[in-house]
Amino acid sequence: MSKEKSLSYTISNTYSTLNEKGPKTKNIWLVFHGIGYLSRYFLKYFKHLDPEENYIIAPQAQAKYYLNGEYRHVGSSWLTRENRDMEIENVMNYIDAVFKNEGLQDTSNLNILGYSQGVSVATRYVANRKINCSNLILHSGKVPEELEAKDFNNSNSTRFSFIYGNKDQYLNPEVLKAEKNRLQKIFPQNLDIISFEGEHEVNKEVISKFA
Repeated sequence: MSKEKSLSYTISNTYSTLNEKGPKTKNIWLVFHGIGYLSRYFLKYFKHLDPEENYIIAPQAQAKYYLNGEYRHVGSSWLTRENRDMEIENVMNYIDAVFKNEGLQDTSNLNILGYSQGVSVATRYVANRKINCSNLILHSGKVPEELEAKDFNNSNSTRFSFIYGNKDQYLNPEVLKAEKNRLQKIFPQNLDIISFEGEHEVNKEVISKFA
């Protein structure tokens, strides 16, 4: 008879940053990439921001794999449905370590952005760790089903923004309508819904509005 067991152990992981924190820094960003990315490449979508005023931190999903069935380019994924609850807690603990290492507990102007699969990571972290950031930006992704309005009670001064492309192949009109209705229930105050001309892609122009 087979049996699946669990254990705990210590692992190491990387994360990437762009620019330097200094006296002119106005915005600190914690940005979560989508599936298939590596954090250092995800940073390219933030290079257009003023480097003196914006410091960007991009955590790295731990699960790596080769893309497109070829052993050339590497991508990553935050989690799957396999051992979901355990994996969520692993991700939360990893972000805790990034948070502590970067001293984000004392950050007054923190923007948290999730793109695609990164939306689930960003929203879970804000909800589970009761983070009160300046902006929670949900770019082209859906909020996890288990999260409700009460999970964001500590985010009283947070501005919530849902950004999507009007030709996003993963957000058809039916899905989009349902998600907007749900977002308005989860974030009854301080919610902006922003659309742009485009598909499932990072929109740098819209990101600039939060800088």
